Amino acid sequence: MVPESERFSSMMMADFTGAHTWLQEGHELSLRKLVEGSDYQEELKYDFNVKGELRHLDTNESFVFNYYKNTHEKNHERYQVLGHMITQYVYELLERVCALQKVYIPSDATEDEPRSFFFMSEKALTSSSSIIVLLQDRGVFRAGQWGRKTIISEGLYHGTQIPFIKMALQRHGGVIVLNPNDNLVDLKTEREKLSFSTREESPTSLHSCQSIPRQCNSSPEEHTMYVWDHFISKSAAKNVAFIAHGYGGLVFTDLLVQRKWEVMNKVFSVAFIDSMHNIQHQARNDPQIQWWIQKHCREWVSNNKPLGKAVGSLVKVNCPTVSAGTEKYALAPSYCLHSIFKYLNSTLKAKTTTAFTRSPIATRSSESKKAGK
Repeated sequence: MVPESERFSSMMMADFTGAHTWLQEGHELSLRKLVEGSDYQEELKYDFNVKGELRHLDTNESFVFNYYKNTHEKNHERYQVLGHMITQYVYELLERVCALQKVYIPSDATEDEPRSFFFMSEKALTSSSSIIVLLQDRGVFRAGQWGRKTIISEGLYHGTQIPFIKMALQRHGGVIVLNPNDNLVDLKTEREKLSFSTREESPTSLHSCQSIPRQCNSSPEEHTMYVWDHFISKSAAKNVAFIAHGYGGLVFTDLLVQRKWEVMNKVFSVAFIDSMHNIQHQARNDPQIQWWIQKHCREWVSNNKPLGKAVGSLVKVNCPTVSAGTEKYALAPSYCLHSIFKYLNSTLKAKTTTAFTRSPIATRSSESKKAGK
């Protein structure tokens, strides 16, 4: 008999390959092409296969960190280069496969200023359909990723946000992919930073270069606040939902506290995944925020219980908490993908049904009264 974990994993992979046939469409989009433009063609002979797994082109083995013998710094530098290549590759996937638009912020900054960006679907701001906002954990990874190490070790399905983006577009119409970790810009040019072609540099030079904060984007909190103030809050969509992982949950709660009534009126639901937020500390015992969190949020946590089963928390008074179906923190987002969208769909349906029943219904008597005025 096939173990439950293997059956679940194979089901997800079938869903992945079926919905993401772009992985099998030749080599139009290829990590290898990006690597070939660098000075690490031999050291990084890797690409993603049709299952979205990172494999060596000659041996078909997964990524090996210790390429150089007894030289941790050089191996770490090589790993960093791979990480930058994956970031650029995921950006390409967001734009060319998911058809998302890159939006530079702040909106009034010139090209010479240290700008950042995020991604959103074409009609996210103008359509009245709902919007799903993806808010990642804190780390070296950028927009479109749940975790860089997860992409390298487990593949694109588990490590990127693409399955979430595809499902959000299919079921809700609009999606916004935040980029909260892009906070600093090196004083080197972007071209120099990404080429890594000067092999005479010491391995520590990647860390030692001076950096300055990006405008309106110096922290995950500032980035999220800016995108909310200038884009999400002004969108035509009346129903917005957030999916927040790890530190992203703390960032959303900060937004809720800072923009209390705006958020409470526009956001219909929040799906936390292993969130780091603390309502008591952040909201300072505001009863309205505590009530809103309890009513409109649900958290999936890494746990050995089956997916969706209730999990009690002795640490914090929170929203309803359920198991993510895995004990591995890095895999929690991919494991609870379908459970999260099932929850978001049900909460949106409940909200629209309530709104419909509360709206005035035109009757013959009411029409006759209007005519008599």
